[in-house]
Amino acid sequence: MKKETIAAVSTGMTNSGIGIVRISGEEAFAIADRVYRGKEKIAEAESHTIHYGHIVDQEEIVDEVLVMVMKSPRTFTGEDTVEINCHGGTFVVKRVLETVIKNGARPADPGEFTKRAFLNGKMDLSQAEAVIDVINSENEYALQSSISQLKGSVKTKISNIRNKIIYNTAFIESALDDPEHIEIDGYAETLKAASEEIINELEEMICSADNGRVIREGINTVILGKPNAGKSSLLNVLAGHERAIVTDIEGTTRDILEEQVRLGDLSLNVIDTAGIRNTKDVIEKIGVDRAKEYAGRADLIIYVVDASRELDENDEKILPLIRDKNAVILLNKSDLNTIVSEKMITEKACVLTGGDYKKKIPVISISAKEEKGINKLEKKIKEMFINGIVSFNEQIYISNVRQKNALISASKSMKKVVESINAGMPEDFYSIDLMDAYEALGSITGESVGEDLINEIFSKFCMGK
Repeated sequence: MKKETIAAVSTGMTNSGIGIVRISGEEAFAIADRVYRGKEKIAEAESHTIHYGHIVDQEEIVDEVLVMVMKSPRTFTGEDTVEINCHGGTFVVKRVLETVIKNGARPADPGEFTKRAFLNGKMDLSQAEAVIDVINSENEYALQSSISQLKGSVKTKISNIRNKIIYNTAFIESALDDPEHIEIDGYAETLKAASEEIINELEEMICSADNGRVIREGINTVILGKPNAGKSSLLNVLAGHERAIVTDIEGTTRDILEEQVRLGDLSLNVIDTAGIRNTKDVIEKIGVDRAKEYAGRADLIIYVVDASRELDENDEKILPLIRDKNAVILLNKSDLNTIVSEKMITEKACVLTGGDYKKKIPVISISAKEEKGINKLEKKIKEMFINGIVSFNEQIYISNVRQKNALISASKSMKKVVESINAGMPEDFYSIDLMDAYEALGSITGESVGEDLINEIFSKFCMGK
């Protein structure tokens, strides 16, 4: 059955120097020849060549263009593909697309080019999902992680594990079918060792998901402190603009303020909270309760201390919130006469959190007003979340919830195999759980997924990709 030829704008719909209209499908060259006027026919051109000419609507010239010709199968989609490079004004790009559609192409659905690349075997599902991650990358680490997956790091790892599973499954099935020639006695221990090795590999990938989420989505960061400690001033410094209202009046920030901050190669999803204190103001109390709630879910807590004032009962309410959390204590207002020292706050933290936090919670002196000490904070956050854990040459980071759930399912099935072996169950029980794990892993690469899931995944892509 012949597939429809599709077309879409593959560059952003905003005025720019260049706009690209992509055509893909069996009729791509024929449609291009209906709208293109140049020295030679597109259908007769060599693959991977560029040609100068004009796009015409009947006899009217629409734009002066460069047309790239790419013949199947050496294309992104695996199909004959034409890319029309026109001037980047939104109106002219739309006119070129309308002319192409008028001459036989169908408007592409969101993600349909990448979907065709997957269906035509040009990439597996994990690589296809990495395409949208590359597009959505907001920092260097997220980009490198997505590029690693796009190059096939997840595909290779999953394929290796599936090969181990199917080898053991095939051996068991063969032995059960032909017991006279294939000896299965004692194989349970061999399978147990292989299963435990696979479980360890799966658990390592599952554990990488938290780092993967932080790399892709950013570090969920909550700023805590009592009123007037300088939380909002810190948010403004990190954001690079006046995001929060700053006054000398306590309780100015009553609700949650959110801002995404670029910190070097990292992204921080920063939440500035209401100052934590006892208050009779109903609205402010709601803000304080929300601050505590967000702190419980944070990847990182930045506790801002007003070093020019004595520690009080409000500080004693905050310190327990950072127990067992990634946290940094900032001694703010170092430009004033300070009362609270690093030793003092460290000792207080030890008492109120019930542990020795001298090495666990870093303390940094800053002045949000004068923007001093911010570089030290940036360096410390990188040490806490990045240094020593990011290596895109070897480490694979699962940053996709769907993939993580599939890994968890596979791990559970492999653990059932070990449980069956320990319980002395018959060998055919092993095969059931082995195949469940095999299928779960196949859903990551797209080798065992239904059409509905495929459609759902690619519907999240932007138009033209």
